[in-house]
Amino acid sequence: MSRSWSPRSRPRYAAAHPRSPWRKLLDYGLTVIILGPLILLAARLDRVETRKTQGIAIINDGDSITLGAERIRMRGIDAPEYTQTCRNNGADYACGTLARQSLVRLIAGRPVTCSGWQRDRYGRLLGDCKAGDTDLNRAQVEAGWAVAYGAFEGEEATARAARVGIWAGTFDQPQDWRDSHHGGAVERKHGTLASIGDAAREIFRFW
Repeated sequence: MSRSWSPRSRPRYAAAHPRSPWRKLLDYGLTVIILGPLILLAARLDRVETRKTQGIAIINDGDSITLGAERIRMRGIDAPEYTQTCRNNGADYACGTLARQSLVRLIAGRPVTCSGWQRDRYGRLLGDCKAGDTDLNRAQVEAGWAVAYGAFEGEEATARAARVGIWAGTFDQPQDWRDSHHGGAVERKHGTLASIGDAAREIFRFW
């Protein structure tokens, strides 16, 4: 069976009405509002770059050092505060002091190199630090003198199972201890959300 088409069977399309000047202006304005911040962000991404510093370290506590004029908080870990005490065999002991001593032993007088691009709210560089081939961030967690704080969860699990360092007894998480001792520096966990916030702060710092 064949079909025949007549001109009347063809679909008709209405001619598009030209946009008014006001509609065009509105469209341009929305484009600028949407793309403007992205253009500014792209223009400043090259200003956010990894900073590398090295030298002889002044060890402040179990997770922070000073290299020259640069204060560094070791990224992804959280050690007991220097004045913090923990408990073992029914007695308190100076776990904050021992955490610092552990970092002193790991560095062993060698030059330290730290690199990072984020900064915490106190202006300290969040750094990955090495002394020779020793990854100091990782080694502190492995030794049991720092808890995982956004990284090194596997190393923490191993230290906890072996009951080394602070895991040999009981202790307050360093952040909980800071929260209960007013005036202490309260640090956020260096996970994904904190990294996003730090990145935004680092970008807008240049505006």
